[in-house]
Formats: sequence, structure tokens, C-alpha cells
Amino acid sequence: MSQESWRPSHPTALLIPKARGERAQCAAYLLLALCAAALYLAGEPLVPTARSLTSHFVALQIGVLLKGTCYLAEEIFHLQSRHHGSFWRALSACFPLRWHGPMLLICGSAYVALLDGDGQPLGLHLGLASLCQLLILALGLHKPSAVEMSEMSERSKQNVAHGLAWSYYIGYLKIVLPRVKKSMEEFSRANPNVLVRRDNWKLHILVPLSCEIYDDLEKADSNIQYLADLTETTLTRAGTKKRVYKHSLYTIRDEDNKLWHCAVEYATPLQSLYAMSQDECAAFSREDRLEQAKLFYRTLEEILKGYKECADTYRLIVYEESGEAETHFLSREILWHLQQQCHEEYAMYEANQLHNPSTTLSSTELNLQISESSDLPQPLRSDCI
Repeated sequence: MSQESWRPSHPTALLIPKARGERAQCAAYLLLALCAAALYLAGEPLVPTARSLTSHFVALQIGVLLKGTCYLAEEIFHLQSRHHGSFWRALSACFPLRWHGPMLLICGSAYVALLDGDGQPLGLHLGLASLCQLLILALGLHKPSAVEMSEMSERSKQNVAHGLAWSYYIGYLKIVLPRVKKSMEEFSRANPNVLVRRDNWKLHILVPLSCEIYDDLEKADSNIQYLADLTETTLTRAGTKKRVYKHSLYTIRDEDNKLWHCAVEYATPLQSLYAMSQDECAAFSREDRLEQAKLFYRTLEEILKGYKECADTYRLIVYEESGEAETHFLSREILWHLQQQCHEEYAMYEANQLHNPSTTLSSTELNLQISESSDLPQPLRSDCI
């Protein structure tokens, strides 16, 4: 079978977005420099330009002030439940005074100083600025875009996916992963002809981005057949006596009828994402579900990489099902990862051989033992006779 026929149509690098960088901030600096250069080359008088600039700054800061006032009108009714009864905490939450307060004071002072009496009183300027900002607030034009909201949620780690990934790790993976290899070893001793390849002694966790999970893997793909359960782990957990944790071992048949064996299961928190997208009360769209599923995978991967006790005990298999109905899509995805593990293990073995020349045979070790009574070479091992 060719390697390409096993390869998933969508590599992980193309499915899972990386964390956002600082390109938006860099673009803002670049556009700022270009705008300043354009104003300088325009050759406009300095004082009118400075007056217009400060007026725009004042209008923006007035907008922040008015928006905070509108939010405060709601928050004063939640002082006890949201702000521990402190009006100052509610005020600080509505008005980012640390930066906008001094900016408003500076811009206002500069604007008054540059005002040259153009026939319109200062109150009219402030009134017009307030009117424009209130129209923006009333029409909802001040709300952040979907990208801004996504970035804020990711940076503050307040997404649904972050909570699900951490709960999955703390409540399950942190418990079972350090015991996976021991369970595999015990099963291998009892069944020496099954788990032959040690590079597959891991828990293979399926992460479908559609969040559609089958309770029975055999129904999802007929090339996947249940074989046995690994050794159970029993713990007293959160008030439950003798809570049982276990994994199921499956036999996977490839296109050449070769049998592969591994422990496979779905990432169960994805069921919650799927159920949320089906419930109107959750207000969770399919697009939200896909974004959160990708973020769940990325967060879980980052969590597991940070803990040494989980190293080399798992394999995350993320995939996006194609629109066409493929009978053996899931088994091909798993088989590709199993084969990749074989290649990675072989590559590590070759690297170790290159870095440890002492493991190679010396010339003296290669000499055959010659019997005194015969000119024929004798075997080095007695069990070969």
C-alpha cells in the first residue's frame, strides 16, 4: 500500500489555527507612520492641523466616557451580586480611568488652548462630539468585531474550549495517562502475540472537529473491531468509592488485511460542544462549535506538552470528515497515525545508533570461534545447535 493513500487529506497544520501574534499591532504602527508622513507632505498649517487633531482625540475620549456612563447605569443595579457592594469597583469596571482619564484631560486642555474663536462656542463643539458618540452607541457601531471578540477570549483564556480542555486533563487524562504503558505491559505479558509494537503503547485520542462521536467504534467503521479491555485503574475520586478508569483495545484492519492493535477512544468533552450546538438555550452555532473544537485541540495539546508524566503516553488524532460518505475513513486516519509512530520510532532508533557507536560490534567480536577438533566454524550461541 502506498504511503500517500494512508495520508489524511487535511494535515493538522491546516486544520488547527495557531495562536494569534502581534501582526495587527504592527500594522497599526505602520499605518500610523504612513498617515503621519502623508499629513506632513500635505503641507497644511501646523496650528489648524493640531486643533483638528486634538478635537478628534477629545471626541474619542468623550465617547469612552459616555459608553462607561451607559454601562454604569446598568451595573449600579448589580452592586451586591457582581461588585461586592462597592460602587468604586463598579465605577472602575465601567471607566478605564488609568489611561483614558489622563488622555481626556490632556486632549481637552490642548483643545481649549488651540481654540481660536471660530464663531462657535466650546459647548457647541462638545455637544456635537457627544451627539456623534451617542449615535454610535445607540446604533451599536461601537461593538467589537468577531475577530476582536475571538482574540480577547483566547488571550484571556475564557473560551468554552479552555475550560473543557483543562477539565478533561485534570479530571481524566492526568489520572490515566501515567498508567497507560503499565496497563499495556500487563496485557502484553498475558497476550504476547497481540501488542508486539511498543511504539503503539499509547492512548490514541480521537478529536473529530465535527464533534460527532460514536459510542460504538465498530459501527463507525467496520475495519475497527473491539478486542479487549486493558487493566482497570480504581481510585476513590470526588466522593465516589472505587471509581473505575479503563481503556478498550481495538483491532484495526488495513487494506492489505494486516491487523494493527491500539487503545482508541474519543475525547468525550466534544460531546458537550455538540450538545450545545443542538440546544437553542446555549446560543451556540455550528461555526462556534467548529472554532471551539479547534481551540480545544490546541489547548489540550499545549497542556499535555507541559507535563512530563504524560510524555509519550498519548497521540491526539484530529481530523475533519470529508463531505463524501467514506466507509473506512476513520480506520484510515488511525492507521496513518500508527504508521507515523513506527516511522518516528525507527528514526529515533537510527539517531541513537549514530550517537552511540559503542553499540556496534568491534572487529574482535566479529571473529568466529574455531573448534580445536574441526576446521568448521562453530555457532556463538549454544541455543542455535
